[in-house]
Amino acid sequence: MWINGVNLWVIACVFGGVAAAQEINTSDLPPLGTPDWLSDTITRPHANIATDASIPAITVLPLDAIQLDAVGLLPSSITGLPADLWGASETATLAALMRAQPVQGLPAMQSFTQTLALAELAPPQGASPEGSDLFLARLDMLLTRGALDPAQALMERAGPTAPAVFRRWFDVSLLTDRATRACAAMNANPDIAPTLPAQIFCLARGGDWPAAALLLGTGEALGQISEDEGDLIARFLDPELFEGEPPLPPDANLTALEFQMRMAIAERPDSTGLPLAFVHADLSVLAGWRAQLDAAERLTRSGAIAPQQWLAIYTAQAPSASGAVWDRVAAVQAFDAALLAGDPVETSRRLVPAWDAMGAAGLQVAFADIYADRLLRTPLVGDAGILARQVGLLSPIYEEVAQSAVPQDADERFAFAIARGLPPDVVPGTSVLGRAVAAAFADPLPSHRYASYQQENRLGEALLRAAQTLASGSADADDTTDALVLFRAVGLEDIARRAALQLLLLEN
Repeated sequence: MWINGVNLWVIACVFGGVAAAQEINTSDLPPLGTPDWLSDTITRPHANIATDASIPAITVLPLDAIQLDAVGLLPSSITGLPADLWGASETATLAALMRAQPVQGLPAMQSFTQTLALAELAPPQGASPEGSDLFLARLDMLLTRGALDPAQALMERAGPTAPAVFRRWFDVSLLTDRATRACAAMNANPDIAPTLPAQIFCLARGGDWPAAALLLGTGEALGQISEDEGDLIARFLDPELFEGEPPLPPDANLTALEFQMRMAIAERPDSTGLPLAFVHADLSVLAGWRAQLDAAERLTRSGAIAPQQWLAIYTAQAPSASGAVWDRVAAVQAFDAALLAGDPVETSRRLVPAWDAMGAAGLQVAFADIYADRLLRTPLVGDAGILARQVGLLSPIYEEVAQSAVPQDADERFAFAIARGLPPDVVPGTSVLGRAVAAAFADPLPSHRYASYQQENRLGEALLRAAQTLASGSADADDTTDALVLFRAVGLEDIARRAALQLLLLEN
């Protein structure tokens, strides 16, 4: 649903919370640049791109021209961020920092950086009116995390006409089952010259199979289509000719176009190790429940899907096996059933196994977002009551938990103080991380290393650097304190508190 031009699904995804990253796969490491799975769907640059690197004295744009770096989905009235957040920072620096944000990390930072990627902000001062580097970096961060729907909404707000944007929009459309629409847009855009594989794919999608086959033969004869590409395209155009032959060998470096073609010929690639953007295909019931479960866990950890979508898949069927994900599903389903039944004793008994399962999967915050409110309204018994408050502190209602409950020990008193934004008591035995967090909640706030960025009107750059520091959850004490102080000093108190609580509670 859209209201005043804002996609409410995107807002819900951004602010609904994301899951913790306790189980990090090597396939989910942060990107260094443009996602390498993007297809080569176009062959020449946009007609409006200059061939001269010199800077003109005056730049003239049509009145209705769109500055891509200024395009966003979330206005300042929603994000609370100043419109001039990027200030005097260099566009290249901001783009590099945006792409360097981790695929998985501290949930509060995942949510915050996704907000930055979708925010409607003025371009950096001195940026070219025709520039798009920061816009593309924002897109690439979302795509690498597998956040396809927000990325597609952002591109459609901008209008996917520039080749660099169209290339990403085309591939996202393939991965979200909108291939026919993507091909129609390609055919209608005179500034886009598609590659031969893209043309063949779209001709076939449009029903012109003879033209597609003719173009395949021409491309192979001219050496513009490789042998491997030709084999895949030939099977895509006429799979009956290859009945009885072995399937194509696995390819860990598939593009979105190749992935879609393999899906079309019923040779679904194994998503293990594939980029998160491809994992969306496994959310379909056609993939089988086990594949759905794995995909839902991975995409929830990266913040690409809302916790409610993960839970819907988790509770869709009864597990028929045991071990690994099946044990996690059984634990959550048993807890969910007890809570729905309103049985406080059974809920108390089932909470600990469910919470342990979520810890193993790195899904504690997703679990907390869904269940915290109902848990706190259930009269639990024994240690389950303390655990329920811990779950609540990891949810959006953390401050309500701290104000309504009486702390039972020093750790809980410490966490409650952080939840209320108060200086906590540091007692003997407090961990190094606890002391670092406590220092950030001192009154008055201590000085921090990001002050020079603020003075130089580079606040957005400072926030990206601080987010990257906190995201890993393993920064040293001084860096952690400085990053938290920055968020508090500029009025992002909720983000600072949630990050601090997650650092403390997820460590334990």
